[in-house]
Amino acid sequence: MCGIFGIEGHQDAAHYAYLGLYAQQHRGQESAGIVSWDGERLALHRGMGQVADVFPAKVLERLPGTRALGHCRYSTAGTSVLANAQPIVVKTSMGPLAIVHNGNLVNAVEIRRRLESEGSIFQTTSDTEVILHLMARNPREDVVESLLVALSEVRGAFSLLLMTDDCVIAARDPNGFRPLVLGEVAGSYCFGSESCAFDLLEAKVVRELEMGEVMVAREGGVESFRIPQVQTPSRCVFEQVYFARPDSQVFGDPVSHARLAMGRSLAREAPAAADIVVPVPDSGLFAALGYARESGLPMEFGLIRNHYVGRTFIEPQQSIRHFGVKVKLNPVRELIQGKRVVLVDDSVVRGTTSPKIVKMIRDAGASEIHVRISCPPTQWPCHYGIDMPTREELIASSHSVDEICDFIVADSLAYLSLEGMLSCLSGPDESYCTACWTGEYRVDISPEDRRQQELFPIRAEDHE
Repeated sequence: MCGIFGIEGHQDAAHYAYLGLYAQQHRGQESAGIVSWDGERLALHRGMGQVADVFPAKVLERLPGTRALGHCRYSTAGTSVLANAQPIVVKTSMGPLAIVHNGNLVNAVEIRRRLESEGSIFQTTSDTEVILHLMARNPREDVVESLLVALSEVRGAFSLLLMTDDCVIAARDPNGFRPLVLGEVAGSYCFGSESCAFDLLEAKVVRELEMGEVMVAREGGVESFRIPQVQTPSRCVFEQVYFARPDSQVFGDPVSHARLAMGRSLAREAPAAADIVVPVPDSGLFAALGYARESGLPMEFGLIRNHYVGRTFIEPQQSIRHFGVKVKLNPVRELIQGKRVVLVDDSVVRGTTSPKIVKMIRDAGASEIHVRISCPPTQWPCHYGIDMPTREELIASSHSVDEICDFIVADSLAYLSLEGMLSCLSGPDESYCTACWTGEYRVDISPEDRRQQELFPIRAEDHE
């Protein structure tokens, strides 16, 4: 999962890209990068770490121009090294190109091996570079045509931005796995993964790009094209459950409303004899509020989050992740002691954090702890851009709900049903990808890419 931002035709393009990334920092804390175009050259800066650390003011001053792309990353394809940080910048017969990408291509290894056999030389292990090589192999006078040819060969999830010497191009895959939004600020067009980026910039949200849409922004306006493939709508529900900020709108729904509804549905499906509802901050907050409103129980902020610690699920290194689990949360003993607690969280993925949180609440004096999860048990890996690469690391793939309850040492455990979760979202149920809960994949991963994942999986200990 990554955050991307692009802007065309603004005097402070790099600064706006910085702010757009800053608002989307929750989508990736591994690396950050910005590239700008000043009319003569591309200026690029990338670094490992969070946006504010990578881009002090003196660095932003070295990124002039009226066009810019930005990216904050956590890796699902390619190792966690600076070479794989984005944007990726290349020189081609069509002119200079820069690209940022959110998602995961499921036939990238297959394509890469074919291109390498034909003489292509890759500079990174990122699947994003495949798109640039496909474009270079199929140059067109109009770079949009070259991009459309390239995108017709790749499969999987992608929301991407491409910058040339005269435009910014946005593209969303035909399944619509990942969100991508068009905005407007001070007469300039901008694109971002989430609408919260536009709120910070005081930009107007125009609309979400449609599935399979390619949009070109240049001086004078925007123009829309279509990727020729017709696919099944497959919007990622995990965006609503966990990844997106609650103040964003994703796939047409306010995230906060969706999470409130999930909490209400969870309370109806899995009531508990308890005294208080306690959210696991921050992603469990709105589901807990919905649970409290539906159940009539008071919600108490019994856990306080240290906001100077990153999101545990997407921390890139084991040592940092473990550190984050230990210092991220602290209980408020006065609110918890002697109480029967409903502890609401958004998900249990690997099961490494939940036992620590339950113990923390228990040690603070809770008499009972009833854990409630606002999505179904995660049993299957995601191939489309969320770091769940193997079934073995997913606790629900090999343990029953009762076994997980015993493992986390809770008094009870219940998950929201698939039907209950989908009922909280607008649009038909079949328009959402639910593969991580059902194993029903919308786009098959190629045999070569599947073999690559088996040989070189993302380390399970790198993420919660």
